Amino acid sequence: MVREQYVSTTGDEGVPDTIPEYLYKIGIYGWRKRCLYLFVLILLVILVINLALTIWIVRVMWFNPEGMGLLQVQPDGVRLEGESDFLFPLYAEEIDSREDSPLLMHSTEHVTLNARNENVTGRDVTGRLSVGPKQVQGDVQQLVINSMTSKKMLFQADGKEVVVGTNKLRITGPEGAIFQHSVQTPLLRGEMSKDLRLDAPTRALYMDAPDEVRVKALSGHFSATSKMDVLLRSNEGLLVLDAEMVRLRNLRNGTAGSGGAQGLYEVCVCPNSGKLFLSKADVKSTCGNSQQC
Repeated sequence: MVREQYVSTTGDEGVPDTIPEYLYKIGIYGWRKRCLYLFVLILLVILVINLALTIWIVRVMWFNPEGMGLLQVQPDGVRLEGESDFLFPLYAEEIDSREDSPLLMHSTEHVTLNARNENVTGRDVTGRLSVGPKQVQGDVQQLVINSMTSKKMLFQADGKEVVVGTNKLRITGPEGAIFQHSVQTPLLRGEMSKDLRLDAPTRALYMDAPDEVRVKALSGHFSATSKMDVLLRSNEGLLVLDAEMVRLRNLRNGTAGSGGAQGLYEVCVCPNSGKLFLSKADVKSTCGNSQQC
């Protein structure tokens, strides 16, 4: 506060006037005033620079009332036009392309899609699909492929089995298919005008069925080749050879004997049923004397 001293004087009318002895000017002067102006000038320059940077960022980023450039914010999600580069992971519930264009994903290394559970702390990965330059790898508990038209299951695979739901599974490779374990199927058929081969290079080949096992060659022949023995065995039923002619090649010729004393027999065939049986060999055929037919 400024305190002033006053001196009383008497005027012409006899009324005393008060005249200050010292006069003080109220305000900021000198170096304080210059510093204040300099500070205001610096704030003005900073304000202009911030305004210019804001306008430049708005122009560069293409901010508009609907979003930012090609990125539009809509009530049902975010719409992005053109090509975009993502430097970090992208989290989304659903990704759709335009109706008149496909959805393309490009990467110089891998494209990985992860599905996570609802665990807030861990966010464990429940499914993964990775597309690399040399292989496509998927990690999932169960793989199911359905038809778009009929919604029918086409392919299903899990840790226990692989199921093909189509009416026909076609393998066109020149070397066929190799199975390390058993195969269960109601029908195994070769391609038209081509042979069907079942090979077991170093082990045995078994064909089992709870009811019947039928082998048909409609326009060709059927052959079974083995390095060792070929066994046709029926535990309870009959072994039927139904053909116009049955040939047994490379049979040893026997010598004439009497009544099978030397352990010689002849193979007989029933004319009506085609049943094969053994009869003791003699000088003449003994098949007609047997009661097997």
